[in-house]
Amino acid sequence: MGQKLIIIVATTILLFTGLLLGYVLSQLVLGFLGLNLLTFLGTFSLILIFGTLYYVLFWELRRQSNRTKASNSQPATQPLTEPVAHSPTEPTLRPSTPRGADNRLKNKLISMVAGDTAAAERLVEQAKQDYPGMPESWYWERAIADLERDRR
Repeated sequence: MGQKLIIIVATTILLFTGLLLGYVLSQLVLGFLGLNLLTFLGTFSLILIFGTLYYVLFWELRRQSNRTKASNSQPATQPLTEPVAHSPTEPTLRPSTPRGADNRLKNKLISMVAGDTAAAERLVEQAKQDYPGMPESWYWERAIADLERDRR
């Protein structure tokens, strides 16, 4: 709901600002409005507002479409697992809840590396090289378990 509200508000302000900017520029071109410091600053501020809102609106739309693509590209039949600590060195895996589990694992690993997503991705890539052929969520669990083991 928050993203839709941002899009609706930004679109409304963008349309209003565009209309106002078009009117001011047309009045300047037609000569009905004299060019002075006030009209220059007003027109410049309208251009800045228009450009900023245009950027925010399309940045939000692109971000929303990337989320949709990411959630659609993930197979629904992929087996998800979560570690159960039976031994201090290797986690035993058991089925977990579908969906949200991958995001939970990713968020947990990213928070463990103080928000450094590049470092989290490197840890997962290393796990993929060490243990090829496993499900994607397993690699995130493996990286979390390795990081927890290394911190002990």
